[in-house]
Amino acid sequence: MRLVLRLILMGIGLGVLTGSALKVLAPQVRNQQISLPEWISSQAWLSGLTPDEDNPGTSSAEPLRSRDGDAGLPLGRFEPKQEITALSEKWKQLAAQQKDLKTSAYMLILDDGRFAQLEAERPMPAASSIKTPILLASLELVDSGDLQWNEPLTLTKELIGGGAGWMASKPVGSRFPTFEVATEMIRVSDNSATNLLIERVGGQAAINARFQALGLPATEVNNWLPDLDGTNTTSARDLSRSIALVDSGETLSPRSRDLFREVMSTSVTDTLLPTGLLQGVGGAQGSPNESLARKGYHVYNKTGDIGIAYADAGLIELPDGRRAVAGFLVQGPFNDPRSTNMIRALAKAMAPHLKPLPAPPRPTPETSP
Repeated sequence: MRLVLRLILMGIGLGVLTGSALKVLAPQVRNQQISLPEWISSQAWLSGLTPDEDNPGTSSAEPLRSRDGDAGLPLGRFEPKQEITALSEKWKQLAAQQKDLKTSAYMLILDDGRFAQLEAERPMPAASSIKTPILLASLELVDSGDLQWNEPLTLTKELIGGGAGWMASKPVGSRFPTFEVATEMIRVSDNSATNLLIERVGGQAAINARFQALGLPATEVNNWLPDLDGTNTTSARDLSRSIALVDSGETLSPRSRDLFREVMSTSVTDTLLPTGLLQGVGGAQGSPNESLARKGYHVYNKTGDIGIAYADAGLIELPDGRRAVAGFLVQGPFNDPRSTNMIRALAKAMAPHLKPLPAPPRPTPETSP
């Protein structure tokens, strides 16, 4: 009797130990990190734990879907593939009407690679449009952990910039959190805020090195803002690329990409690219951005204005979910209204090529006989 009792207790103990071991090792077995002996793996009660030999990628757990396999709209990349020659020619004709203006334009639909260009790689005075790639370089530091989004930045005499913005009116030594500095740089084009970020990234040489590494060869900071002489340069292609790199996820993490969009959405100037786009799609109720939103368009843009040069570049979300980037630069006589009119005309001309694709018909559900 004692022998029987001992055998029963031993069996219970072995069962507990075996069950505990399988529970611990189950993930490794399921992922084929541990191989079981054939006499064990052939047991029917383990069929849900081990992969099917005919389909080794399957298991009782639902597999994780890769990003590339996710359903929905593709992110797209900055990959020009097919030129929209009709738009490029239209831009060329518009520029020819004002031969004393230097005009540069670029547009790329991220989802399919169609693009248009007009002297798109020519370096031109950037004015405040250079603040978009500066925002990108700053958020790269946030991603790397070298900069905290709420880190206070100290205003020094050297960094005070006249012109746009309110931070220049604050005393030397004033401190502002990075998120406020970045937002004001875009929202009201604050020049002192811009200089604070340039300094925090490492100075002019360091930020120029980042621009080169990002594939922005025409973008260069040579002077503190406001740079009324136009020594800071960029190109229509560079501005478009800097925005596309963020939206496609090629540079920033998803969280920093969200911060980039949030900051860009605060820009208050909608008189150039958004106005021209609105003229092209039709409609004039309310502000340009509000009118565009009612039609399903959303523009995240940053302008530039130093009198002798004007610029605007942004991300354009289309009503069908596709996205495009566009950049425009015009240089001409001081405060000549033809410069801003040119940017609006260029944006208007691209509108027909940014119309939403018709939604495909939904399949009719089959009815039972």
